[in-house]
Amino acid sequence: MRIVTSQKMREIDKFCIENLKIPSIVLMENAALKVLNNLDVHKNNYFVIICGSGNNGGDGLALARHLWILKKKVEIFLIGDESGLSGDCKVNYDILLSMDIKINHIKNIGDVDELRNATNRCEVIVDAIFGTGLSRKVKDMYEIVISLINVSNKYVISIDIPSGLNADTGNVLGVVVKADKTVSFQFYKKGFLNYDAHNSTGEIIIEKIGIPEFTADEFQIKDYLIQEDDVKKAMTYRNKYSHKGRFGRVSVIAGSKGFTGAAYITTQAVVRSGAGLVTLCCTEAVQQIMSNKFVEAMTVSFKEREKLNEILKKSNVIAIGPGMGNNEGTLKIVTDVLKFTQCPLVIDADGINVLKDKLHLLKDKKAEVVLTPHLGEMSRITGISIEKIEKNRIDIAKKFAKEYGVILLLKGYNTVITNGETVVVNSTGNSAMASGGMGDCLTGIIASFIGQGVKPFEAACISTYIHGYCGDKLSKKMFCVNAQHVLEEVPYAIKELQQQSI
Repeated sequence: MRIVTSQKMREIDKFCIENLKIPSIVLMENAALKVLNNLDVHKNNYFVIICGSGNNGGDGLALARHLWILKKKVEIFLIGDESGLSGDCKVNYDILLSMDIKINHIKNIGDVDELRNATNRCEVIVDAIFGTGLSRKVKDMYEIVISLINVSNKYVISIDIPSGLNADTGNVLGVVVKADKTVSFQFYKKGFLNYDAHNSTGEIIIEKIGIPEFTADEFQIKDYLIQEDDVKKAMTYRNKYSHKGRFGRVSVIAGSKGFTGAAYITTQAVVRSGAGLVTLCCTEAVQQIMSNKFVEAMTVSFKEREKLNEILKKSNVIAIGPGMGNNEGTLKIVTDVLKFTQCPLVIDADGINVLKDKLHLLKDKKAEVVLTPHLGEMSRITGISIEKIEKNRIDIAKKFAKEYGVILLLKGYNTVITNGETVVVNSTGNSAMASGGMGDCLTGIIASFIGQGVKPFEAACISTYIHGYCGDKLSKKMFCVNAQHVLEEVPYAIKELQQQSI
């Protein structure tokens, strides 16, 4: 699922119309039919459709015709008069008039009374006022109409985007329709990723309207929303002749006094996700505790210098940081690993925290690095406020990844993964997972998949999806989901996704 800005969407529409010779009215008709498919016409019989003068309004007028043909009660309201209609909107307007279908105009405050009465009578309201091109603040009659929709207490469906929502930022432009469902077209809109946007969009459905997929490549759309089919295609499979040596040697550098749980969760996540040989590298105190807990994983202390160096040298991937403490000792280990290790690294938690004011160390790396900060850690190492990062997650993450040559996994709802060129946004996970140890668990899953031969960027993407997939599945029956629950679920979830792809 590609993610687009409003400008890119306009360019793609123009390309389809001018270069591919797809009439714009055909795209509008397809859009109307797709919205129709998302209306429960078997249950509902009375619809109010509120249209603007642009192409979004044209979608609404075309939808009204199809509902009328189905013998549904339809009341149509057009804000303004016909003189300001876009070309395709005017075509559908004229069709309705030729069919003797009444169109109510809202030109002044007196006309709003009839709309209010209609919204009281109807079962469903369709918002077709503004499309993705809106950038100005909503005011005057439009503000009044949107406010009326929001107090109607009726089921509301928005066409393409809730009117009043900025398609690129997800910010509210004064006032916004609060929809129960948004039927958007062809591509996921960037603004939907704003943390507050879901208050306006409700359920988001993306429908294809006849735009060829290759147009996204033509316009270099490299931002994606990862979905189940993407993960299934990237899954690794095992043949019957495989042995543990083929599934990677993974080393985990983690833990400190009082934070042995982080070391345990990360290491167990590596094991439970299918890595062949797993070793926890830690302090002697942590080793004494962990060696009694682990059955499948091995341990080595920092004091066993020769053995430790041999293990790290043979590693296919190293995960470093969870529970280590933000101190000079951790900084020394992270610095050495970045400078001398030639296998991919997954750096999390205190491995990230120690890089504050020392990001130049990332440029000394010998191999690919996956950095997995949450918002607080990202703010700490960049000096950018959490609030600003929340509002510009994709742009900030992409710029950071490109500047330092890393794969950045910015955790949170709709986790962002980027290598500075391509951006992937995760579609799984929920607030039931908001508990300590979840990040450690994700770090282990990523390291495990890299160890099994998945490229670091793809490993970061599918691991994030699987991690959230476990949380979504478990939260259907549990109020809260902790890391231990996810550890137990991970191998079953991986197998489930593999079997679904066959």
